[in-house]
Amino acid sequence: MPLAQLNIARMRYDLEDPRMGSFVEQLADVNAAAEAADGFLWRLRDEGAGSTSYRMFGDLRMIVNLSVWRDLAALRAFVIGQSQHRQALQDRSRWFERATEPMTVCWFVDDGHEPTLEEAEAMLVRLREEGEQEDLFPFRHRGRQDAGG
Repeated sequence: MPLAQLNIARMRYDLEDPRMGSFVEQLADVNAAAEAADGFLWRLRDEGAGSTSYRMFGDLRMIVNLSVWRDLAALRAFVIGQSQHRQALQDRSRWFERATEPMTVCWFVDDGHEPTLEEAEAMLVRLREEGEQEDLFPFRHRGRQDAGG
Protein backbone atom coordinates (compact mmCIF):
# COMPACT_ATOMS: atom_id res chain seq x y z
CA MET A 1 0.00 0.00 0.00
CA PRO A 2 1.47 3.41 -0.96
CA LEU A 3 2.76 5.76 1.70
CA ALA A 4 2.13 9.51 1.76
CA GLN A 5 4.63 11.72 3.54
CA LEU A 6 4.47 15.31 4.65
CA ASN A 7 7.59 17.16 5.70
CA ILE A 8 7.37 20.80 6.74
CA ALA A 9 10.01 23.19 8.00
CA ARG A 10 9.94 26.80 9.17
CA MET A 11 12.43 28.84 7.16
CA ARG A 12 14.75 31.16 9.04
CA TYR A 13 14.42 33.77 6.29
CA ASP A 14 12.09 34.55 3.40
CA LEU A 15 12.65 32.26 0.44
CA GLU A 16 13.91 35.23 -1.61
CA ASP A 17 16.52 36.16 1.01
CA PRO A 18 20.09 35.56 -0.23
CA ARG A 19 20.75 33.43 2.88
CA MET A 20 18.28 30.87 1.44
CA GLY A 21 20.05 30.89 -1.93
CA SER A 22 22.04 27.69 -1.49
CA PHE A 23 18.84 25.87 -0.49
CA VAL A 24 16.81 27.26 -3.40
CA GLU A 25 19.59 26.51 -5.90
CA GLN A 26 19.43 22.78 -5.23
CA LEU A 27 15.65 22.33 -5.13
CA ALA A 28 15.19 21.46 -8.81
CA ASP A 29 17.98 18.85 -8.72
CA VAL A 30 16.73 17.25 -5.51
CA ASN A 31 13.14 17.17 -6.80
CA ALA A 32 14.31 15.59 -10.08
CA ALA A 33 16.29 12.99 -8.15
CA ALA A 34 13.22 12.17 -6.05
CA GLU A 35 11.06 11.75 -9.13
CA ALA A 36 13.66 9.41 -10.65
CA ALA A 37 14.03 7.38 -7.44
CA ASP A 38 12.80 3.81 -7.22
CA GLY A 39 9.46 3.80 -5.46
CA PHE A 40 8.52 7.44 -6.11
CA LEU A 41 4.87 7.82 -7.15
CA TRP A 42 3.78 11.47 -6.87
CA ARG A 43 4.61 14.83 -5.32
CA LEU A 44 2.78 18.10 -4.81
CA ARG A 45 3.87 20.66 -7.41
CA ASP A 46 3.13 24.31 -7.95
CA GLU A 47 3.22 26.12 -11.30
CA GLY A 48 7.01 26.29 -11.20
CA ALA A 49 7.26 22.48 -10.82
CA GLY A 50 8.43 22.91 -7.24
CA SER A 51 6.29 23.25 -4.14
CA THR A 52 7.72 26.41 -2.63
CA SER A 53 4.52 28.42 -3.10
CA TYR A 54 2.59 26.24 -0.64
CA ARG A 55 2.38 27.05 3.06
CA MET A 56 0.80 25.38 6.07
CA PHE A 57 -0.79 26.48 9.33
CA GLY A 58 -1.12 30.01 7.95
CA ASP A 59 2.63 30.54 8.39
CA LEU A 60 4.33 32.31 5.47
CA ARG A 61 7.68 30.76 6.41
CA MET A 62 6.41 27.18 6.70
CA ILE A 63 7.65 25.36 3.58
CA VAL A 64 5.94 22.13 2.50
CA ASN A 65 7.02 18.85 0.90
CA LEU A 66 4.21 16.35 0.21
CA SER A 67 4.74 13.14 -1.75
CA VAL A 68 3.64 9.53 -2.18
CA TRP A 69 6.00 6.56 -2.27
CA ARG A 70 5.65 2.83 -2.86
CA ASP A 71 6.52 2.22 0.80
CA LEU A 72 8.56 3.54 3.71
CA ALA A 73 11.66 1.64 2.59
CA ALA A 74 11.64 3.44 -0.78
CA LEU A 75 11.15 6.82 0.90
CA ARG A 76 13.99 6.14 3.33
CA ALA A 77 16.29 4.93 0.54
CA PHE A 78 15.89 8.31 -1.15
CA VAL A 79 15.97 10.53 1.93
CA ILE A 80 19.05 8.89 3.39
CA GLY A 81 20.66 7.34 0.31
CA GLN A 82 20.58 10.17 -2.24
CA SER A 83 23.78 12.15 -1.65
CA GLN A 84 22.52 15.65 -2.47
CA HIS A 85 19.42 15.19 -0.31
CA ARG A 86 21.50 13.74 2.53
CA GLN A 87 23.83 16.78 2.37
CA ALA A 88 20.83 19.15 2.43
CA LEU A 89 19.59 17.38 5.57
CA GLN A 90 22.98 17.88 7.20
CA ASP A 91 22.90 21.59 6.27
CA ARG A 92 19.26 22.24 7.21
CA SER A 93 20.05 24.28 10.33
CA ARG A 94 21.44 26.99 8.02
CA TRP A 95 18.01 27.49 6.45
CA PHE A 96 15.41 26.19 8.92
CA GLU A 97 14.51 26.70 12.55
CA ARG A 98 14.86 23.82 14.96
CA ALA A 99 11.52 22.07 15.38
CA THR A 100 9.89 21.81 18.79
CA GLU A 101 7.11 19.47 17.64
CA PRO A 102 6.70 16.80 14.94
CA MET A 103 7.20 18.21 11.45
CA THR A 104 6.90 14.97 9.47
CA VAL A 105 4.06 12.52 9.15
CA CYS A 106 3.59 9.37 7.08
CA TRP A 107 0.33 7.54 6.43
CA PHE A 108 -0.90 4.89 4.04
CA VAL A 109 -3.07 5.86 1.07
CA ASP A 110 -4.97 3.98 -1.61
CA ASP A 111 -3.32 3.34 -4.97
CA GLY A 112 -3.48 6.46 -7.11
CA HIS A 113 -4.48 8.78 -4.26
CA GLU A 114 -2.91 12.25 -4.31
CA PRO A 115 -3.30 13.79 -0.85
CA THR A 116 -4.34 17.40 -0.49
CA LEU A 117 -2.62 19.93 1.72
CA GLU A 118 -5.69 19.94 3.95
CA GLU A 119 -5.51 16.16 4.36
CA ALA A 120 -1.79 16.31 5.09
CA GLU A 121 -2.20 19.09 7.65
CA ALA A 122 -4.96 17.10 9.36
CA MET A 123 -2.69 14.04 9.52
CA LEU A 124 0.12 16.05 11.10
CA VAL A 125 -2.26 17.59 13.63
CA ARG A 126 -3.59 14.12 14.44
CA LEU A 127 -0.05 12.80 14.95
CA ARG A 128 0.77 15.72 17.23
CA GLU A 129 -2.40 15.24 19.28
CA GLU A 130 -2.70 11.43 19.36
CA GLY A 131 0.88 10.27 18.89
CA GLU A 132 2.28 7.50 16.71
CA GLN A 133 -0.08 4.80 15.51
CA GLU A 134 0.20 1.77 13.25
CA ASP A 135 -1.11 3.78 10.29
CA LEU A 136 0.18 7.25 11.21
CA PHE A 137 3.76 7.95 12.20
CA PRO A 138 6.74 10.29 11.80
CA PHE A 139 9.45 9.54 9.24
CA ARG A 140 11.78 8.24 11.96
CA HIS A 141 9.24 5.49 12.82
CA ARG A 142 10.81 2.07 13.41
CA GLY A 143 7.68 -0.08 13.07
CA ARG A 144 6.27 -1.94 10.11
CA GLN A 145 7.73 -0.41 6.96
CA ASP A 146 6.11 -1.96 3.93
CA ALA A 147 2.35 -2.27 4.23
CA GLY A 148 -0.64 -0.66 5.77
CA GLY A 149 -3.08 -3.45 6.11
